Amino acid sequence: MSIWHILILVAVITLLFGTKRLPEIGKSIGKGIQEFKRGLQDATSSVEAPPQTPPAPPEQRFLPTTGAPPKRLSDKPAD
Repeated sequence: MSIWHILILVAVITLLFGTKRLPEIGKSIGKGIQEFKRGLQDATSSVEAPPQTPPAPPEQRFLPTTGAPPKRLSDKPAD
């Protein structure tokens, strides 16, 4: 964008909103950007932070094996 495009854009915005409302709009945009950045910092710090307590090891349950082949439940041959 050239300087002329920027000047025309500023003139149109001034005509649309008026000179009295422009500072209010600028403040609200600035606060919005500030809140957005703060939210990003909070999100990244919570992701990067190590967990407070280490996770518990998963329970492992093994059935005792006899080494014999599994028993059939019925005498019918499998299809």
